[in-house]
Amino acid sequence: MIQVKDSTLAAAAEKGMDEFLQVFIDAYLEAVDGKLTAENMSKLNGLQHTLLAWHFFSTEMREGGFVQLIQNGYGGYIFANPFAKAIKQFGAVELGKLIYKAREIYDPNKAVLERETTEEEFNAMYVDFEVFDELEEMYFDMEEQQTALIAAYVDNHITDFAEIIS
Repeated sequence: MIQVKDSTLAAAAEKGMDEFLQVFIDAYLEAVDGKLTAENMSKLNGLQHTLLAWHFFSTEMREGGFVQLIQNGYGGYIFANPFAKAIKQFGAVELGKLIYKAREIYDPNKAVLERETTEEEFNAMYVDFEVFDELEEMYFDMEEQQTALIAAYVDNHITDFAEIIS
């Protein structure tokens, strides 16, 4: 079981929801040595994977949107797993709906979106997949509210996400 210190969690919670969630994310990343592989995926339970997927999703969205998320190898983790359904169960219903809409673009274009690219080809994908732009704007409009819902869910089900130790 993943463990987090109560004192670390309390200090983070005082700073805000992002810092609170980051305590869990950091513990998960430490457990998988910073990178998910087929060998270490079993170290996390389904809820922990959902929270880690949310972390990768939100980080990649802030840095480069759906194109970057997919090009950095997270397409399958987000779209080929029950992430959208699970995040809706966390209360982030609007985020779940957004993921489903993005998947409608991802699925038929998966081969093109996931192929190895040069920097020039990668940059051109932002033009080729402008269809993601509206979804990205929707995400940024809802990000804070959806993050608050996720943080509240984690707080209300904390023992499902980590063992809290002294």
